Amino acid sequence: MRRWPPSHSVRLQRSNYLLSQRRPYSVPGLAQKLAHERDASRPSPVPAGPHQPNPLSRPDPYVILKPQLDTLREKLLGLLGSAHPTLTDIAKYYFLHPSKQLRPLLILLFSCATNGLGRDWDLKKWAAECEGASGRGDELDRPLSRPDVLNDWNPSMPDHTASFSTVFSLVSPRRPLPPMSPPPRRPLSDPLALAHDTSPLPTQTRLAQIVEMIHVASLLHDDVIDHADLRRGAASAPTAFGNKYTILGGDFLLGRASAALSRLGESEVVELIASVITNLVEGEILQLNKVAQQSAALVGASHVGSDSWNIYLKKTYLKTASLMAKGARAAVVLGGAREGELWKEVAYAYGRNLGIAFQLVDDVLDYESGEAALGKPGGADLQLGLATGPALYAWEEHPEMGALIARKFEKEGDVELARDLVRRSSGVERTRELAHAYADKALETLQHLPESEARIALEVLTERVVKRTW
Repeated sequence: MRRWPPSHSVRLQRSNYLLSQRRPYSVPGLAQKLAHERDASRPSPVPAGPHQPNPLSRPDPYVILKPQLDTLREKLLGLLGSAHPTLTDIAKYYFLHPSKQLRPLLILLFSCATNGLGRDWDLKKWAAECEGASGRGDELDRPLSRPDVLNDWNPSMPDHTASFSTVFSLVSPRRPLPPMSPPPRRPLSDPLALAHDTSPLPTQTRLAQIVEMIHVASLLHDDVIDHADLRRGAASAPTAFGNKYTILGGDFLLGRASAALSRLGESEVVELIASVITNLVEGEILQLNKVAQQSAALVGASHVGSDSWNIYLKKTYLKTASLMAKGARAAVVLGGAREGELWKEVAYAYGRNLGIAFQLVDDVLDYESGEAALGKPGGADLQLGLATGPALYAWEEHPEMGALIARKFEKEGDVELARDLVRRSSGVERTRELAHAYADKALETLQHLPESEARIALEVLTERVVKRTW
C-alpha cells in the first residue's frame, strides 16, 4: 500500500464528474467513510433565487466575466502612474504581458456567488449606489486625504500637487460632508437568498485589482531573489530594468495597493490583506531557511520526514494560497457577510485548498512542461536548490535522492540526476493526486453555497486548475 505523509493520510472521495477520470485513492474504505461523514454533516444549501441557471450548463468562468476582467485590467493600469516615468514602466511591466488573472477571477466569482447572502448586503448595495456613501466606483478613486498631501510634485497634476520650489503654506481644512443615513440592517428573521443582480460591487472589483497588484509585487521581488531571466514569456523585470529598480517597483506597487485598500472602508479587509503581505515575506524566508535546514539536517537521511512535508506545504500556503484564501474571504466581507456567518468560512476554506492545489500543479509542471508552455524556464526549482512535491515523493522511492536534496543539487550533474530519479518514480503522479485531493476539498466546500452560475463557474475553475498544462 502506498505510504502518504502523515498530514495527508486522509483523502476525500472525488466528485462524480472527476472520479471516473483516474484511479481511486490507495487507502481502502477511507474515502467512502469520509464521504458518508461529509454528507451527514453538510447543511442544506441555501435556495437559489429566480435566476437559477440550468444545472446542466457549464459556464466558462473567463467568458462570463470577460467584460469585468478587461475593465479591471484597463483601470488597474490607471492606478500605477507615477511622477517618475521609469517607476511607472516597471510597475506596469508585468501587467502588459498575458497572464491567467486567476486571483482577480476568483475574487469576482466569489463575489457573484455570495452577494445577497450576508446580513449587511443591503447596506453594501446602498453604499455602492448612493452618492456620498463612499462605495461607488468614482468615490473609490478619491483620496481620503488631500491629493497634495499624498503626492509629491507632479507637473502633470499642478492642481493636486505642491511644488518644492517654494515654502509650503497652511491650507484651510475642508468642510466635512454631512453624514449619510444608511438603510436599516436586514432582520435576522428574513430569509437569505442570492441577489437578483449578482454583479460584483465596485469595492469588490477594486479588491480584485489590489490582490493582483500584491501578486505582481511579489513576482517582482521573487524574480530578483531567484535571478529569473524570464517571466510570462518575456524578459523578467530584473533583466529589463535591473535588480534595484525591480525591487523599488515592487515596493511601489505595495504602496499603491495599500492606499487603495484603505478606501474600501472595511477594517477586517485591511487586516486580511495586510496579513497576506506578511505571509508572502514569511513564505520567502521559510523557503530560504528550508534550503539551509536541508543541508544541515538531511545529510545521511534515507527517508522523507514529516517536517519536510510540513515545511513544504506551509511554504506553499504562505507564498501562494494565502492571497487566494484571504482575498476570497475579504470579497465576502465586502459583500456584507458578518461575523458568525458561514460565507466567510466557505470563501477562506475554498481559497486555501484551491491555492495549494494550484501550486502543487505548478510544481508538477516544473518537471513536465517546457519554457514555451510555462513562460519561464522549466526545472527552475531544482536549479534553486528546492525540493518540491515530486522530488519528496521520489525520495521515498529512491533513497539516494536524500543526498542530492541535502546538498541542494549543487554538484555537477545533481540536477540531471534528480530529474531522472523523479522521472523513474511516481513522484509527479502522486503530486498530481495530492493536488486533486485539495481540489476535491475545495469542490466540497462550494456545496455550502446556493446553486448559481457563479458557483458552477467556480467548480469549472477548480477542475481547470488541476488539469492545466500551463
